[in-house]
Amino acid sequence: MEVITLEAKAREAGKAPARAARKAEEVPCVLYGHGEEPRAFQVPELALRDLIYTDIFHRVNVIMDGKTYDCVLKDYQMHPVTDRISHADFIVLHESEKVKIKVPVHYEGTARGVRNGGVQQEFVHKIAIRCLPKNLPESFTVDVTDLKIGERILVRDMENEGLEILAPADSPLVSIRRPRQVIVLDEDEDEEGVEGAEGAEEGEGEAADEAAE
Repeated sequence: MEVITLEAKAREAGKAPARAARKAEEVPCVLYGHGEEPRAFQVPELALRDLIYTDIFHRVNVIMDGKTYDCVLKDYQMHPVTDRISHADFIVLHESEKVKIKVPVHYEGTARGVRNGGVQQEFVHKIAIRCLPKNLPESFTVDVTDLKIGERILVRDMENEGLEILAPADSPLVSIRRPRQVIVLDEDEDEEGVEGAEGAEEGEGEAADEAAE
């Protein structure tokens, strides 16, 4: 697993220091964990992009005041208007303690049902797990190649060696559904076709009358 290093600057806790950090184009963060006193810090906004705008889970080394903390990104918030990162929480890892975290889920391959005209419907793109830090995966890969129309893959079908998946076992991950067939009737075209047919019938009738005369 790739480890990302953040050079952090300690800050005071509170709303005013957090606002000051944002004005300086830095993100206010908090680091916490079992046996750890919460520590407020800030990092440049650009430094967090490789952690947030990715489909791979990373461990993080937060370096602050000469000390390195082995962490993971626990949560973050975005500004509702600007979509800029406004806050981030990190949790310190201890090798002997399990951690609860959400990990990306990727779907691999082209399903057999999709090749036959079905539509792939994905229900889960991140899933919560609990495990020791040594067992943290970058992501889960679900192979959908053999999935037929009407079939689905459930949480219970995921590989979970060394970890606990915190979702109901019968929850669907992905399914292949039959496409909806919608027939649209163009009323104008239909009316023209009817009028043409009636015109032909009238013409045929006139020709028959002329022949009879």
